[in-house]
Amino acid sequence: MKFEFNAAYKNDKSPLTKLVIGFDAIVDPNSSGDRNQIKTTLLNGNGLCIKAFKKPNLINRIAYTFFRKSKAQRSFEFANRLLKLGILTPMPIAYFEFKTNGLIDKTFYISEQLDCDLTYRELTTNFNYPDYDNILRAFTRFTHDLHENNILFLDHSPGNTLIKKNNDTYDFYLVDLNRMEFRNLTFHERISNFKRLTVHASMIATMSDEMAKISPHNYQEIYTKMWTETQKFQNNFRRRRHLKSKFKFW
Repeated sequence: MKFEFNAAYKNDKSPLTKLVIGFDAIVDPNSSGDRNQIKTTLLNGNGLCIKAFKKPNLINRIAYTFFRKSKAQRSFEFANRLLKLGILTPMPIAYFEFKTNGLIDKTFYISEQLDCDLTYRELTTNFNYPDYDNILRAFTRFTHDLHENNILFLDHSPGNTLIKKNNDTYDFYLVDLNRMEFRNLTFHERISNFKRLTVHASMIATMSDEMAKISPHNYQEIYTKMWTETQKFQNNFRRRRHLKSKFKFW
């Protein structure tokens, strides 16, 4: 077993280890996830979020054992790196890796549970959400801040940003952190990073308008690029889903 703990939880190694070993026995009626499973529980009265990653196939078990870091380790390390850069994410607590026959098998990432007011997903379904325009524009500035800090969040999708109201402003927390790159980003990469977020042209228009205020590029240039990248992504997504359904049929 391999593990690493946040220094603030160094005295909780034993109960945290027991939680991941007994993960299947944790009762959480709101447990979620198809490939990966997420459960919440309590430790010393504080809420924890435990993510159990899907067991990798044989090729990836070999890769994660010998050549690259596991998703759990990357999640833990990226969370700490984000916090050092001033980007919010639920506080990382620990990660665990378990091996079977010398190869990585089960992996877990634990963070503090965050009670948010909404996620970005609500903005894609409820256009009458209170203070909607300000939230969407603040989210756009948050994404710009990511890029200014040389952060490319590859899973920048509707469910992966938690939003918490903070007096008259909003705080944004990233989750599902295992796919990130840290490097200088081109204009194309920055705008393309919005492509998974919405299918609605009105939202693209608002985000493009806000980006034009804080970047050297004009609204039309940003909107055209963002809408084009969004359509490409959606077309590819539909194509993959169609091929997958045909494959299942046969």
